[in-house]
Amino acid sequence: MTFGEKIRNLRQKCILSQEAFAKELGVSFSTVNRWETDKCVPNYITMKKIKDYFDSKGIEFDLEDGSWKETK
Repeated sequence: MTFGEKIRNLRQKCILSQEAFAKELGVSFSTVNRWETDKCVPNYITMKKIKDYFDSKGIEFDLEDGSWKETK
């Protein structure tokens, strides 16, 4: 499963549109769309926001499989 597929599946578990999810994270709809289509990945700060958001909903957000790596 790609990073984009994981984000989409978890977002859908929260019953959120891409637009609503973007608003929760303080990013644009097009940014969420690019994540879900694997055109880009969030930066470290945004990844933390995503993790915190899912944690607050009781949903495990685990990327130990290496589907996301911090870029320097």
